[in-house]
Amino acid sequence: MASINVDKMSLKDINDLEAKLAKAKAAAKGRAKAEVKEKIDALLEGSGFTIAELYPITRVGRPRGSVAAKSAKSAKYANPDDRSETWTGRGRKPNWLVAKLAKGAALEDFAI
Repeated sequence: MASINVDKMSLKDINDLEAKLAKAKAAAKGRAKAEVKEKIDALLEGSGFTIAELYPITRVGRPRGSVAAKSAKSAKYANPDDRSETWTGRGRKPNWLVAKLAKGAALEDFAI
């Protein structure tokens, strides 16, 4: 392998070399990946197993509960001026509630 003296190279030459290295690295990674896949396929073919049997996909993370569907029954807060305007207490506060809270009202004042 030839050594390259980057100390005496211009910025343009260094950038060109960096681009060539990135392409060469991507190509080498692709070749290595293909070789590993071929080896795995050969092992699987002789074993009688599938990749899914050896490495089952499991859900990672905390279990999540379901959120009740939005309806009039799930609303926790209502606008006293217009009872059709409600809020469940989840997500962004509606404009009518933000305005009333800014005027000094308490959230509990709007509880259904």
